[in-house]
Amino acid sequence: MRRGQASIWAAALALAALQIASPLRAETLPVGPLVGDQMLSPFYVWSKDLPSRAGVMLREEPMPAQPEISHAATASRILYTSDDVRWHSGIVPVSGTLYLPKGDSPPGGWPLVAWAHGTLGVSDRCAPSWTGHKPRDATYIDRWLASGFAVVATDYQGLGGPGPHTYLNWEAEGRSVLDAVRAALSSQSGKLAQKVFVTGQSQGSGAALGATRIAPSYAPDVPLLATVATGVVSTFPDGPYKAPLRIESPIYISLLMLGGALPDGAPSVDSLVSDKGKPILTAAREACTGEMRAVAHKDGITADNVYVEPMAKVEASLTPVTNMSMVRLPVPVLLGTGLADRTLVPRRQYGAVAALCAGGSDVVWKTYPGATHNGGLNAAFPDALAFFRDALAGNKPQSNCGAISAPDAPGKAAEGIPFND
Repeated sequence: MRRGQASIWAAALALAALQIASPLRAETLPVGPLVGDQMLSPFYVWSKDLPSRAGVMLREEPMPAQPEISHAATASRILYTSDDVRWHSGIVPVSGTLYLPKGDSPPGGWPLVAWAHGTLGVSDRCAPSWTGHKPRDATYIDRWLASGFAVVATDYQGLGGPGPHTYLNWEAEGRSVLDAVRAALSSQSGKLAQKVFVTGQSQGSGAALGATRIAPSYAPDVPLLATVATGVVSTFPDGPYKAPLRIESPIYISLLMLGGALPDGAPSVDSLVSDKGKPILTAAREACTGEMRAVAHKDGITADNVYVEPMAKVEASLTPVTNMSMVRLPVPVLLGTGLADRTLVPRRQYGAVAALCAGGSDVVWKTYPGATHNGGLNAAFPDALAFFRDALAGNKPQSNCGAISAPDAPGKAAEGIPFND
């Protein structure tokens, strides 16, 4: 978003009562309440001309304390620049958070973990920099801080900043991740090492793999060493294993439609949603996924009545934003799958593992019996920590691609795993 677009965004927000938003068209960033824009605080509104480069820190301010994050010496809300790949509107402001560990930094500075969060919604109020990280994620962030890593966590383009949140668009989210790293490294010179890791869960797994994939071309200045992705959402249509790919959820399909997966020139989101389904669309624009689920339950909104066409037809009309082609990733990757995951079933995740292995990537796949979609994140932490520490030591991981096989259907959730709901 170049000069003048920030003021356009503010004007659109002022028209919220009229529910006016800009149309989806190339080279123009859609803004306004119909795409989830909300006025959070002046921090999120950049009224000056934007720098011409991505990865520039625009401003920082202290974050409110969060009880699960107890090992941070400093916690900051950040606003930085990224480059819009979905609407080609140029440089846009993106928000996020930055944490430095307690204690003295090691020689050369703290290694940096870039965290990519899972699905929260598409309205601005869902941004973790505004609401705080949900307890599962905050616990995960704190474990990295306690282990001697700094953490930068993007909200992603449009979640907090102007325009739609590019939901599940791995290249857009990957840019948000890499540009957050650039902004953190430049603003914390001397405190952070030139040693970067990326980790993401669910939606964030696509962002993490996307960031890894584009890093050599989009951000060759980012010193990326290794990546961890859990609850893997990425899909590989040309991969060797044909996994079940349909999402089959009115929650996620509605988020995709609002988040830019509808092709330019397609029918509007509102025209695709039935009268019965309108409340869930309103909840997506104004609230977060928890409220969307509550509305769907209260109003009896289901996959069979939410859209004017069968949901499978609506889903098929969307841009397949999770699809990737098989390439060799530039750094080793650890992929983690909870074997009780019913949100992104283990066989779907195995499809991504098999494709990355077939593409020649250095892959380690870990599975966690009894771990659900939520529980798998923190269940994988010990392996993720060992993986990143090995990379810091210069040790190349031993890929287990030759020993993997397709898993069974999701098993029963186990007790004793944190956040294993």
